Amino acid sequence: MRKNIVAGNWKMNNDLPETEALISDLLKQKQTSNAEVIIAPTAVNLYQAFNATRNSNIEVVAQNMHFAENGAYTGEISAAMLKSVGVNTVIIGHSERRAYFNETDDLLAKKVDTALKNDLRVIFCFGEELNDRKSGNHETVVENQIKNALFHREASAFKNIILAYEPVWAIGTGETASPEQAQDMHKYIRQTLNTKYGKEVSQDMTILYGGSVKPANAKEIFSKPDVDGGLIGGAALKAEDFYAIINAF
Repeated sequence: MRKNIVAGNWKMNNDLPETEALISDLLKQKQTSNAEVIIAPTAVNLYQAFNATRNSNIEVVAQNMHFAENGAYTGEISAAMLKSVGVNTVIIGHSERRAYFNETDDLLAKKVDTALKNDLRVIFCFGEELNDRKSGNHETVVENQIKNALFHREASAFKNIILAYEPVWAIGTGETASPEQAQDMHKYIRQTLNTKYGKEVSQDMTILYGGSVKPANAKEIFSKPDVDGGLIGGAALKAEDFYAIINAF
């Protein structure tokens, strides 16, 4: 069943005191929507964040993980490590991981497999760049990213997958994606799922929008029929702004 979800990706921001302060501010906010609330702090603060939110409705998730169960992968974090500190969901395939760390569809497919094998829920990110949008190739790019990383899985796996569409060209570039463009792509994504897995999977899939959602535009974006929430970057670092987005439903 589709859920409304607002996920805050903190990226490489907030040391431990800043993490504790932001969580304290978040816990003071009033939620008026039924949206599921997620925050993704830096890995070194996951356990502290989990403990601080233990008695709240905020879920703490990871920004990344390695595909191997363990081994000689200096600096990496395994699924079991995440589980051991209370994390049950992981973001995989974020546009910054693809762009800066050269993560390919094949690599992301391995990460998805490992996460699901370890009973971690996956927030799978994908999206096109500006040249793809301008050339009219954006639907093909997005479709291939989904197919290459996810379509080897059985239909039942999608109960533990959340999709997050990121129009990379509209994030910090000065370009703006309209709510209508967001809806068009989300509808296309749902149709792609329907073609492969049928109506039940496509209609039950939660698809988040990750294109610079802010308090000022959240209500209009979330009103679109195929947009189920947001993957929030900068606005997630301010408690009032984050909850203004959450309450836009």
